[in-house]
Amino acid sequence: MRQIFSSLAVVLALVAPPAFAQEEDGGTSLMEEGARLFMEGIMKEVDPAVKELQKLLDDMQPAFRDFAKEMGPALAELMDEVEDWSAYHPPEILPNGDIILRRKEPEAPGEEPLGEGEIEL
Repeated sequence: MRQIFSSLAVVLALVAPPAFAQEEDGGTSLMEEGARLFMEGIMKEVDPAVKELQKLLDDMQPAFRDFAKEMGPALAELMDEVEDWSAYHPPEILPNGDIILRRKEPEAPGEEPLGEGEIEL
């Protein structure tokens, strides 16, 4: 969320100089004023949710660190074993809680896919 707000601040900083330059000519247009008020309203509406999300992330950070310490070596080992992830179906969770990875069936040798507009006879 910090990245979102920092990028939003950069965008607003880039938009602000042209707006100030136009004020010298006769003030901001209604569209610019409406856009500014809209953005201020959005920021006020989103601010409590962002603060709550930040608190949640701060609370979850130790758990994620522990998970990474515990599961990191096992995940690295799994990554070494599986060479091509596209050769597997998505993981399935069995009723007993086991997670399995099924290998996709290779295409039969000699069978080439038909081109567009071709019909197998």
